[in-house]
Amino acid sequence: MTIPHRGSTGQNTYFITASTFERAALLQSDRMAHLLMDVLLCYREQRKYLLHELVIMPNHFHLLISPLAPVTLEKAIQFIKGGFSYRARKELGFQGEIWQTSFHDRRVRDHTEYSEFKRYIHLNPVRRGLAAVPAQYEFSSAKLTLDETPQGLKPTVCRGCINAGPEALLHP
Repeated sequence: MTIPHRGSTGQNTYFITASTFERAALLQSDRMAHLLMDVLLCYREQRKYLLHELVIMPNHFHLLISPLAPVTLEKAIQFIKGGFSYRARKELGFQGEIWQTSFHDRRVRDHTEYSEFKRYIHLNPVRRGLAAVPAQYEFSSAKLTLDETPQGLKPTVCRGCINAGPEALLHP
């Protein structure tokens, strides 16, 4: 699985989407989804990355993730996808292709984007009819406590506070 080099990913936070091979619903079974959740949490515990938000859908997953040096974004996703593939074959006897090549990423620039991505992640199972409310979906951070919102995001300017004075311009 070749992942294109994205340059220095530094201490940034990223919104990630990775899809299963040919968008097959490989992650719809509880066994596969639980295994992917375990892989995500294992590498988090090993301090390969901070995991802020996640959702595992039947044919893809979304993450808000911050790789921890010296791990790059590419390496973090390689750990996740490669670790899952290895364990699916070894523990569940899965024989086919699992992942589409590469993944989609978007660097999160500020708290507003972070909040929008978080909302998207939590509402994804609701929009797909897998749960009535986000907290009902088992394979989501809507019901988990993960790593806190990253502190390095740019503050957001509050448009309603522009005339309120300089101390009110920046919101965390």
